[in-house]
Amino acid sequence: MRTRAPFEIAPKMRPLAPRRTGVVGVLEVGTSKIVCMIARLKPREATSSLRRRTHSVDVLGIGHTSAHGIKGGTVIDMERAEHAIRRAVDAAERTAGAQIASVIVSMAGGRLASEHFTAEVDLPEPAVAEGDIRRVLDAASTFAVGEGRTILHALPVGYALDGVAGIGEPRGMLGRRLGVDLHVITAEAAAVRNLLLCIERCHLGVEAMVAAPYAAALSTLADDEAELGVTLIDFGAGTTTVAVVENGHCVHVDGIAIGGQHVTNDVARGLSTRLADAERLKSLHGGVLAMGADEREMLTVPSITDDHDLPRAIPKARLMRIVRPRVEEIVELVRDRLHASGHAAGAGRRIVLTGGAAQLTGLAELVGNILGPQVRIGRPLGISKLPEATRGAPFAVATGLLVYPQVAGLEHFEARRRRLSQGDGSGYFSRVGHWLREAF
Repeated sequence: MRTRAPFEIAPKMRPLAPRRTGVVGVLEVGTSKIVCMIARLKPREATSSLRRRTHSVDVLGIGHTSAHGIKGGTVIDMERAEHAIRRAVDAAERTAGAQIASVIVSMAGGRLASEHFTAEVDLPEPAVAEGDIRRVLDAASTFAVGEGRTILHALPVGYALDGVAGIGEPRGMLGRRLGVDLHVITAEAAAVRNLLLCIERCHLGVEAMVAAPYAAALSTLADDEAELGVTLIDFGAGTTTVAVVENGHCVHVDGIAIGGQHVTNDVARGLSTRLADAERLKSLHGGVLAMGADEREMLTVPSITDDHDLPRAIPKARLMRIVRPRVEEIVELVRDRLHASGHAAGAGRRIVLTGGAAQLTGLAELVGNILGPQVRIGRPLGISKLPEATRGAPFAVATGLLVYPQVAGLEHFEARRRRLSQGDGSGYFSRVGHWLREAF
């Protein structure tokens, strides 16, 4: 029997009132880039598209810079990471003409993982009331997570009445027993603590921490995709993360510590060139599907040293032969993880790709051959005043963080809040307790 470990919860924010306008700041901390966005969220009328969104999002300012001190989505050099975050936030504040005191932060590292917990309660009255839903959610919240893990999200994904599952909204329905399926997303506690500390050193509060693939799904998925079932794969520089969405709910997340930076490293080794030149070659000419003309098209490869060695010329097909094996490895690892989770069959028919590495030529076709035939590149939907350069797949996570305040109220932390209030107050998370108190 698993021992119940003390709960650690990443900071969580208050739900955004449906009729309230607010300004939010978000921070995507990635391996290759750090993005800060400031936006105004304004109430909007219900529409036939993006029905789950209660607010429109108008971007006021954006700042992004190269990441330093980050590897695999986690902080490895506190000082360098702090300076990079400060630069991105400063650029966003200058563009927006406003300052921010706190941010919503993405989490791509820390070995993201999912667990599902179920619970049932007897109904004192035949009709399901609000109090009954709270009771069953509290019962499901008495779960145990693995030692050294931090809870990022606790999402109810479905209810059951008298054993009949698949109920989205049980209020007012008749039955004797009410059940719930609670999806819990966790990350390594050490990775969460260090990222929190790094942002705290920048004199910023943390409103909430959001799993990166969940944020990307909020930004890029159409309503029908989310209902029918879809797998979102975020190809980052240091990590590749996955979110499975079914019946409008995120039901699974996962991540592996391999990404586009590993492709760049392979190119640098294979062509004996500098990392910066390898990144340029990959971005401008890299792909995973070679054509006959690629054997004839020549690319210039700078020398790895600073002496007077002349650049070399190689056929473009050679670059493709270096890039493809690593990308295939990543996609096959994702496929194997999905099969192991049990979610591959339902959501494998539709695939959405986001992240910087999703721009590799031919990636959609390769993913389609390995995972499923319906593949598209995901771009932010319903975000106003985005500059042209930030409307693509690399900014899906950052824009998804702007959408998150509209769905923060779906999460359930009531039982854990009570348990925390009964704790002894020791540990790092007690130092950021004011964030938790403000959130609840």
